[in-house]
Amino acid sequence: MKDMFSLEGKVAWVTGAAYGIGYAIAKAYAQAGAKIVFNCSRQETLDRGFEAYRADGIEAFGKVCDVTDEDEVKSFYAEVCEKVGPVDILVNNAGMIKRIPMTEMEAADFRRVIDVDLTGPFIVSKAVIPSMIERGGGKIINICSMMSELGRETVSAYAAAKGGLKMLTKNIASEYGEYNIQCNGIGPGYIATEQTAPLRERQSDGSRHPFDSFIIAKTPAARWGDADDLAGPAVFLASSASDFVNGHILYVDGGILAYIGKQP
Repeated sequence: MKDMFSLEGKVAWVTGAAYGIGYAIAKAYAQAGAKIVFNCSRQETLDRGFEAYRADGIEAFGKVCDVTDEDEVKSFYAEVCEKVGPVDILVNNAGMIKRIPMTEMEAADFRRVIDVDLTGPFIVSKAVIPSMIERGGGKIINICSMMSELGRETVSAYAAAKGGLKMLTKNIASEYGEYNIQCNGIGPGYIATEQTAPLRERQSDGSRHPFDSFIIAKTPAARWGDADDLAGPAVFLASSASDFVNGHILYVDGGILAYIGKQP
């Protein structure tokens, strides 16, 4: 059973894995035996990632690479193959969100979110799939979202991108499953990260932030998730334990999508 979940000797590329969810997944892969590759769009973020990996005793290969630039991605992957080895596991984690009401959002901002959150995973997956076919298989894991299923105020571009990413996941599974490539998604719920910290701060009177109260009330687990809550699902989908799981979106959300909410 331990061997089934082992990633020993595998090469795992996690995009945008300098901190937060991406870093938690990459750390879990390293603990399961994988060699870690990551990229960031900015040097300062990359440097931050290297500091985190060093602090945890993890050797990682990383460079600045914009997932929306196909030439950069091709060049980066060629270097990965040369210096680390062909990728066995790809996690399309890099993403962005712009919280702007739809009627106030510029088309350029909408396109940018789509480009990073949807076109980026297409470009990076396209880069690694040929070598996966050549080597007899591989794992692609797309970081989707509850917004792959739900809408919410101010996130029209993000929801559109993540809905598209859900369907890209299913299509990669459909198109390349015969080559022993499994493509699945993880849909995180509301995760306690530094980006969401202001939404969880106690108010001056000691009460919860209104959004914090909203999330707790909507989550059967009655808490925010931790980035480490994604480690087990991510290892499962990257390991041989999931060899017959394909085109599936695994929502790690504490039960939000299953719950209609408490009666007022």
